[in-house]
Amino acid sequence: MKHIFKEGNTELPVLLLLHGTGGTEEDLLPLAELIAPEHSVLSVRGNVSENGMPRFFKRLSEGVFDEEDLIERTHELNSFIDDSADQYGFDRTNVIAIGYSNGANIAASLLFHDKNALRGAILHHPMVPLRSIELPDLSEKHIFIGAGENDPICSSDETRELKQLLDNAGAEVTVHWETSGHQLTQSEAMKAAEWFKRYS
Repeated sequence: MKHIFKEGNTELPVLLLLHGTGGTEEDLLPLAELIAPEHSVLSVRGNVSENGMPRFFKRLSEGVFDEEDLIERTHELNSFIDDSADQYGFDRTNVIAIGYSNGANIAASLLFHDKNALRGAILHHPMVPLRSIELPDLSEKHIFIGAGENDPICSSDETRELKQLLDNAGAEVTVHWETSGHQLTQSEAMKAAEWFKRYS
């Protein structure tokens, strides 16, 4: 997968950056710099193209995921992180995802599929990736969800459902609400940075 790896303090968690629809591996580098400037970064570009826009998995329409492709791409991304840990020499058990929109959705799918995929996650405007699987034991996982009360793509109910599913799997979930829509605001990023300092 097309990506950027930037080495930081090797004793700290590696940040896995996952962009939104139409983004690239460059998009979330400033966010990582804001949240955790000393950390190594593995920033990945989605392998799926939707009308020329990179994504991490296919969708059938706005908000309706191609679940078969999502599952396949989740395993593909998980294997890519495994390979990257070997290639770049970082601790595979110490990876924290930072995802926005489509990237947050596949990060959530990693958590849904494999309890060892991520140590924790910052999910900006995620949806419930799948409703057809039983989640693994996610106890001791810390997860931040940034949500918009007026988000036209990801409803408040969707956010609450995702939190409940993660709670039920044992994760410790913090939800931060903005009055805005689907965009990632500066204030939301700052709240994610504050959360990260407490839980990373």
